[in-house]
Amino acid sequence: MKPSKLILPIIVISQFCCTSLWFAGNGVMSELIINFNLKDSALGHLTSAVQFGFILGTLTFAILTIADRFSPSKVFLSCAILGAISNLAVTYEANSLVSILSLRFITGFFLAGIYPVGMKIAADYYNKGLGKSLGFLVGALVIGTAFPHLAKDLTRVFPWKSVFILTSTLAIIGGLLMILFVPDGPFRKSGSQLKLSAFIQVFKNREFRSATFGYFGHMWELYAFWAFVPILLQTYIVKHPEVTLNIPVLSFSIIGIGGFACVLSGYLAQAAGTKRVARLALFLSCLCCLVSPLIFMIESESIFIGFLIFWGMVVIADSPLFSTLVAQKADPEVKGTALTIVNCIGFAITIISIQSLNLLQGLVAPTYIYTILALGPILGLIALQQNKLH
Repeated sequence: MKPSKLILPIIVISQFCCTSLWFAGNGVMSELIINFNLKDSALGHLTSAVQFGFILGTLTFAILTIADRFSPSKVFLSCAILGAISNLAVTYEANSLVSILSLRFITGFFLAGIYPVGMKIAADYYNKGLGKSLGFLVGALVIGTAFPHLAKDLTRVFPWKSVFILTSTLAIIGGLLMILFVPDGPFRKSGSQLKLSAFIQVFKNREFRSATFGYFGHMWELYAFWAFVPILLQTYIVKHPEVTLNIPVLSFSIIGIGGFACVLSGYLAQAAGTKRVARLALFLSCLCCLVSPLIFMIESESIFIGFLIFWGMVVIADSPLFSTLVAQKADPEVKGTALTIVNCIGFAITIISIQSLNLLQGLVAPTYIYTILALGPILGLIALQQNKLH
């Protein structure tokens, strides 16, 4: 039975609404520091709190096999509501650094029941054409990631609390949409028993292991690139003082274009094969890492920006495809757990790569540090080559 044409748009809208919680604090970070008398060093801690919460959340959800033992739509709604509450609680005027960090951490924890579970729901509906479906889902997340760069100007017009009120409201709407219009999919296989061994069991599958290692290589580069896009632009301005760049708008464009790339890669995968397109995108992003020192020497700002836009596309284009390969190669009864485990490890890797760039900033010329990001794609390509995935 073919799913309703409304299913995918609803999943995508719900995913976008709920994942807006992830970056709610980014656009008003300076206002948080001022209003709660925080130190400037709090900036990095507040940014990392959601990531750490998400990692612990995905680990917990994976070990307890939550998305396989319970209805994914109900899990999605529950986490959307709890995430919205913890997000909104940041507006409480008596908050301190510790309480805000805790609330952002809790929000990240419940995002583990939204982002990977949303992919699980899509996988339960779309056995064929899953790459295209996940392309839309990851694309929605990419736009959400990019939006805070534009929101910097908008927060001058609206009170900072309105950002948290809006994102919490969106999250609840997204959760309700999912529970009301997206019942359990036709390809869902329920795992009724708690299987603590599932966390290890999924990696015994050789083809699944190959797909996940490709994904891990991709994640090593992705978030580090996203985090350093404004710094990339600032470095170019320092090298070429005559150039004037609108860093917030360009950051949004460079990251946001990845949403289009995710959708495009999904359609290309249907014609050329999921693994082939994923491998090509991983190779091209690896190439961007390796030639990045040379691009800073180019006098033309148009070529420089064009290069970064291209990098912004290929760095994320393979993300929905790797998720597709992981979903297809995982055993059906632990598919949700498999997707959650992969997200957990993948996001842990992003923290290591981001901190590696931070460390290198003080040791190496800023134009050369991005070559280290090629390490992930290289290892990912080797993993893909070792197994003949379809």
